[in-house]
Amino acid sequence: MTTPAVVDPPIGLETIEARAARRGLLLRLRAPRRLGVWSLQVVVARPRPGQSPLLLGELKGWAVPTATGLHLDTLRVWGETSYRVGPLIWAATFAWALETTPCRRARLLAIRDGPEQHRRLVRYFQRLGFWPQRELGAGPLDLGPRLLWGGSGLLMEGDCAGGLRRCQHLLGE
Repeated sequence: MTTPAVVDPPIGLETIEARAARRGLLLRLRAPRRLGVWSLQVVVARPRPGQSPLLLGELKGWAVPTATGLHLDTLRVWGETSYRVGPLIWAATFAWALETTPCRRARLLAIRDGPEQHRRLVRYFQRLGFWPQRELGAGPLDLGPRLLWGGSGLLMEGDCAGGLRRCQHLLGE
């Protein structure tokens, strides 16, 4: 008989913010709620004495109060990768969704800018635990989703708890 593997419980948003601070970073999450919809913005910046903080990464999205209601729209990471800005942003996003909303799955669009960029995006999102749902193309049924997402590409979905565990592993410590 084998014993089941021990899985660490997912970390919370407060712990993620503390990990960012130990790296000398500011992690801020804003999610005002209007008419039942959360507007989400997560930023990571490096403080600079006598200057405004240097923005290193940002994620924007929105959420509606359903299990599949987390929609992630824009992720940008600039400059220094040694801080692990991407995993900090993703971990904060997933932790916030699990702590604050009924959202348990997230959706995003791997935009189709060019073939190589698209392949890299899909691989990146798959490493975070997202899986393909369907292609958004030029068909008439795709018009609504394309307007919502702002383009064509591969619609993907991921589990927030699974994504948080993956990011927790990437952040280490």
